[in-house]
Amino acid sequence: MLPAGAPDVWGGRPVLIGLAHGSRHHRVAEGVEAVLAEVTALTGVPSRAAYLDLTDPDLDAVAADLAAAGESRAVVVPLLFTDAFHARIDVPDAVHRAAESSGVTLELSPILGTDDDLADVVAARLRAAGTAPDAPVLLYAVGSSRPDANAAVAGLADRLAARRGAPVRAGFGTTEPRATDVLTELVDAGSPPGTVVPLFVAPGLLLDAIAPTVAAAGWQLVDPLGTLLAPVVADRYRTALRSAGPLH
Repeated sequence: MLPAGAPDVWGGRPVLIGLAHGSRHHRVAEGVEAVLAEVTALTGVPSRAAYLDLTDPDLDAVAADLAAAGESRAVVVPLLFTDAFHARIDVPDAVHRAAESSGVTLELSPILGTDDDLADVVAARLRAAGTAPDAPVLLYAVGSSRPDANAAVAGLADRLAARRGAPVRAGFGTTEPRATDVLTELVDAGSPPGTVVPLFVAPGLLLDAIAPTVAAAGWQLVDPLGTLLAPVVADRYRTALRSAGPLH
């Protein structure tokens, strides 16, 4: 990852477009823009937010704005954690469409994923929340119809458990195992109160929906990963530039 405190080394690079899913939640744009502002502060790279659905602006509009400003190239970083439908279908389609309509070359980076740098971010969120090293943790993700995507989240939970030496379970908002069911199972088994960590970039309706259940169980629901993701976003941007080759 890029070390903090060295923004000048990124000077002159293409605009970074953080492409999020979007949500009807009133604070989603605020959360995504905060992440991208942190990326810009960290790297010096200008950044813009775009959304696949439900939130404006979409990628077509952002690419058109960049073209009007004289930009010829940008890097799209999908703010997604798993290689599911959005990452496999929606994102490439949106990038192709926006590049065709605007004339801007759009390089596509890897997704945020669930690798060790993401485990570092989740661990940092737990430390910031004051979660005891031996307290149980529930990793809460949206979920996918694609089993491999859900398995990646479960794998992240397993690696975190091994790192912490304490239980970490995965649960989902839209598929099995449901996070609410996992939480009930843990409470019924006599588990001490723990922490629910959302595998979310920004606030969302699924977080609001689970909050009463978490509170009733006596657990803590911490904030989305938010600006802690900035070094990961910067790393994915750098990976895209390396793969694409030098600027022309």
